[in-house]
Formats: sequence, C-alpha cells, structure tokens
Amino acid sequence: MVELNGRASPTLPPNAKFRIERFLGAAAMAAICLITLANVVVRYTTDISFAFTEEVSVFLLVFLTFIASAKAFLDGNQMAVTYFTDRMGWTWRRRFLLFGLAMSALMVGLIAWYGSYMAWDDYQLEVTSPGLGWPQWIYTVWLPLLSVLVLGRIAQGFLHLLGRKAP
Repeated sequence: MVELNGRASPTLPPNAKFRIERFLGAAAMAAICLITLANVVVRYTTDISFAFTEEVSVFLLVFLTFIASAKAFLDGNQMAVTYFTDRMGWTWRRRFLLFGLAMSALMVGLIAWYGSYMAWDDYQLEVTSPGLGWPQWIYTVWLPLLSVLVLGRIAQGFLHLLGRKAP
C-alpha cells in the first residue's frame, strides 16, 4: 500500500503511476503564471491592461480545480474527517469509504449532467465571452468532460475498495 502523509491511502491502488493529472495541472498552473506575469509587466510598463486575459485565467483555474480533484480522488487525498472511521474495524470503515465515494460520484455526476446542459445552451444560443468574444461553449464544454475524468477516478477508487481485503 502506498503511504501518503504517513497514512496508507484506502483508494489508491498499489504501485499506481498515473501522471496525466500532474502534467495537466502543472501545465495549467504554468499558463496561469505566464498570463498573469505578462499582464503585470505590460500594465506597469505601458499603463495598458490586458483585462481580457482574466477569462482565460479563470477558465484555467476551473480546469486546474477539476484536474486536482481527480488527482485527489486517485491518491485518497480528498478532504475527509476521519476521527470516527479511524476507530472502526475494516468492514465498517470500508462501508463508510464506499458511501463517501458514492456520494462524491453523485455530486460530480450532477455537475457533469447540468454542466452539459449549460454547455449545450451556450452553443445553441451562440453566447460569446465578454472579454475575448469567443464562443462561451469553448469554456463550458470542459465542465462535463473534466467531471467525467473525476468520475473515472472515483470509480477506480470504488473498484479498488471493493476488491481490497482487510489490512
């Protein structure tokens, strides 16, 4: 079992080497830093603001949030209050972990469902973004797509817990 923060991760499969979330998260963070740095440098040297870059930065922050969420579910690092479950036997602890993953899947599934409606509405109504004037669906289509990635990582943890024997 892989140790994270001094504790064995209940949802991370042994020897898991998934790096796509780390790469995408680092790329998004680097892009945010470069966009912000360019905006600051141009603003202070020319008194011209690239305010329209804010919508790209906001999109990248949402993108980064979903990528980090998928990574957290993969590693078993999602926020949890484990005071009571740490004092339970493995059978009950596993039941509560599975329940927590099921409820997380429900919430992320709802985000995917309603996010797809939002992206479809943006596409049908030809909504454009306020800063760049790009079609808004370019930003909103990522909400259901990244939710599916998070759902996949939740399902992976769920299957791992179902097949795992008591430690």
